Amino acid sequence: MSAVSYPRSKRSSTTEQVLVALLLGIVLFFIFSALALVVFQVAYAGRIFPGVRAGGIDLAGLTPSEAAAEVTRGYAYPRTGRILLQDGAQAWQATPAELGLYVDPETTAGVAFQIGRSSNLFDNLLTQLRNANTQVHLPVVLVFDQRLARQYLDRLASQINKPMVETSIGLNGLEVSVRQGQVGREMDTNATLELLAKKLQSGEDGVIPLPILETSPLITDVSAQVELAKKILSAPLELSLPGGQPDKHGPWKFDVPTLVKMLAFERINQGESAKYEVTVNSSQLRAFLTQLAPTLVLSPANAKFIFNDKTRQLEVIQPAVIGRALDIEATLRAVQQKLSKGDHTIALELKLTPPPATDKTTAEQLGIKELVYQEISYFYGSSAARIQNIKTASSRFHGVLVPPGAVFSMSDTIGTISLDSGYAEALIIQNGRTIQGVGGGVCQVSTTLFRAAFFAGFPIVERYAHAYRVSYYEKVAGNKINAKLAGLDATVFVPIVDFKFKNDTSSWLLMETYVNTATSTLTWNFYSTSDGRKVKWETTGLTNIVKAPDPVYRENPDLPKDKIKQIDYAVEGADVTVTRTVTRNGQTIIKDTVRTHYVPWPDQFEYGPGTEIPTPEPKD
Repeated sequence: MSAVSYPRSKRSSTTEQVLVALLLGIVLFFIFSALALVVFQVAYAGRIFPGVRAGGIDLAGLTPSEAAAEVTRGYAYPRTGRILLQDGAQAWQATPAELGLYVDPETTAGVAFQIGRSSNLFDNLLTQLRNANTQVHLPVVLVFDQRLARQYLDRLASQINKPMVETSIGLNGLEVSVRQGQVGREMDTNATLELLAKKLQSGEDGVIPLPILETSPLITDVSAQVELAKKILSAPLELSLPGGQPDKHGPWKFDVPTLVKMLAFERINQGESAKYEVTVNSSQLRAFLTQLAPTLVLSPANAKFIFNDKTRQLEVIQPAVIGRALDIEATLRAVQQKLSKGDHTIALELKLTPPPATDKTTAEQLGIKELVYQEISYFYGSSAARIQNIKTASSRFHGVLVPPGAVFSMSDTIGTISLDSGYAEALIIQNGRTIQGVGGGVCQVSTTLFRAAFFAGFPIVERYAHAYRVSYYEKVAGNKINAKLAGLDATVFVPIVDFKFKNDTSSWLLMETYVNTATSTLTWNFYSTSDGRKVKWETTGLTNIVKAPDPVYRENPDLPKDKIKQIDYAVEGADVTVTRTVTRNGQTIIKDTVRTHYVPWPDQFEYGPGTEIPTPEPKD
């Protein structure tokens, strides 16, 4: 079969022509577009593409350097912007440039130039095409120099910052003065810099409230302390002993100018608060009280009693002395407390120590029931001065108590022997001589006490004999001499030579002394409770007798010529040993020996100047 050929129709030919023309048009379009693109790229080579703006400034067609210059010229915010820095009613206006903001035109131009110039060609064409129709708005690159900003803020801070000041109280002369405190204010520079950075980068004007750190004083009100200080200084301070004290001291006054010097305002911190405490300066007042304290000390002393033989009760003849010492710390507290209440007459605080035997102590409590021993000595022929001394010395022991187990010291009780304490000048033995001295006759008292303790059966702790025999101590009723009493004397020389004995019973011992000038007697009574002890004693009498030496004559310029006065009498030297045995219920409780050595003693005379001294007769 052979192929059949048909002729082309007219419609088919027309279609082909249209298609060819269309294809040709498309090719031409792309050719022209490519040419246009090439021309566009060549035209903007080294220039910013159209549609790019920075900070509202059109940078299209400008080289980077031209764009940088245009940005510098056209972006005025750093120079013309207004930032208001506000602190309450105060405000400071500054341009962004003054606060350290400036434009970086080169970087801004560089960013604008890179628009449409990435590494992707297709993306670049799309960006260039889009920007040509729709503009791109870039921010201007700004630089915030915090160093400049801080310098500016530091200048503000010098006007804003205030140190915190505590309210204080003090003295101006005699007046109380107050310095009011103030709230401390300090601008928070770092926080302000953060706020500035945000505001300046926005490129907008605005108000920035300055962040202020405030520090309030811990003490704001001192009115109470002011009133208290005024109250303290309203009158002088007077310190005195409390009522009922047995002696008179004080009062001690501090005038207002002195109080001013002593007043102190002490700050007391209490966690997050504080206060002032008005005080009287303890160091100054303490120094005064420390000096005063020794003058106020009283040692406790038992009451003195006599024993009523009828009622068998004690009767107070001298009240007890309550021991006393100044309590410095308690006094300081009392002064502070009472001054704060407006009291200006303040009693010292004392530490009181009652003695064992007070005015209310009874005979039963002390175990005193009866007279356990009585000793009598005689002082016939004594001068008025010697009798005065016997009375004065013995009175110190009248009503005195000796506790159970205690060692009694005559020296501690008799006190100072002087003219001021009631003694007179009489003959005494001193340094081997009989001379006029204060207290002659006191040994009559010590001898009587020694014999009372000895014959009552108490242990003798310390006893010293006279250097030579003294006739007073061997006298008995009728002004006779009993040689058996030799070796039973005791001398004292306060405070070196003492006499002591011990109360070794379980009961208190009460001593009573009585001087009878009519009978020339000193009576010493011991009251206690008898424990049944009995005393036996023996004496060797005078042994190893040594004759008295020749008389001694001494010139006395107070005597007239040819006047010779005997002041002491010769006595033989001798040794005496007395043995004592004390028993109770048939058992020996004490056995002791009292040994005495008397030196021979000459007659002693005084004579006036120019007197002829008699020649002593030769001795056998």
